[in-house]
Amino acid sequence: MSEIRPGEVYTVSERIRRMTAPNPGVMTGPGTNAYLIGTESLALIDPGPDIASHIEALIALVGAKLRWILCTHTHHDHSPATLAVRAATGAQVIGMLPPSDGRQDLTFAPDWVMRDGERLQGPDFTLRAIHTPGHTSNHLCYLLEEERLLFTGDHVMQGSTVVITPPDGCMIDYLAALEKLLAVDIARLAPGHGHVIETPHDEVRRLIKHRLGREQKVLAALHKAGRGDLDALVGLAYDDVSEKLYPVARRSLLAHLLKLEHEGRARREAEIWVAG
Repeated sequence: MSEIRPGEVYTVSERIRRMTAPNPGVMTGPGTNAYLIGTESLALIDPGPDIASHIEALIALVGAKLRWILCTHTHHDHSPATLAVRAATGAQVIGMLPPSDGRQDLTFAPDWVMRDGERLQGPDFTLRAIHTPGHTSNHLCYLLEEERLLFTGDHVMQGSTVVITPPDGCMIDYLAALEKLLAVDIARLAPGHGHVIETPHDEVRRLIKHRLGREQKVLAALHKAGRGDLDALVGLAYDDVSEKLYPVARRSLLAHLLKLEHEGRARREAEIWVAG
């Protein structure tokens, strides 16, 4: 598997090219993938962050052929470049409106608020939206029907698991949206971070198993501690990750606890959590 290098154009298939933004990090892996679909009239999925060099490279790559810009969701590593690319190309912007949780790109203003099951028909491709809330409430995956390839944004990442950050992020929704993908005929996954995944349903099942396994660790941490706040519980429930990641892990821990609270298996007393 070749190394992902920011700025390089990688051919995924005859219809798809990928260019990765220069924003590598703990949360973004090698960087955010922008995907270009089509041969004549082009669609761009997830332009990425507001980095001048990246935006210039994208505009040079699409030339005069870009017709549509689609975003999987409105986190700051996926959608902010939309504004400049749209201004340069006049392309139609497609996606869902940003939630108001303080973590979103509020410059994102879609011309078409796409809903679950709606299709964008290009001259040589069809993209179908699949609403997959959980990482964010406005998260969409896009299925390239001709190739059965699913652009997953942050719903599925290669080599990692995504952070679920309440209140907009929801573990209940996330698991349900993963289950939803098991009923879709998919050949490959093209994630927002990392390489193409060739075993889509196996990967989705692995993620479900991982999340439910983490849920059991959260329950065990609750029972072991008796009661505790997020800082007390994170070291018990996430003892297999670096302490440097605890601030991020606390977010998903809260998402797990809220799911358990919904199911009557945990309860909250102010900032303290107790097994239900």
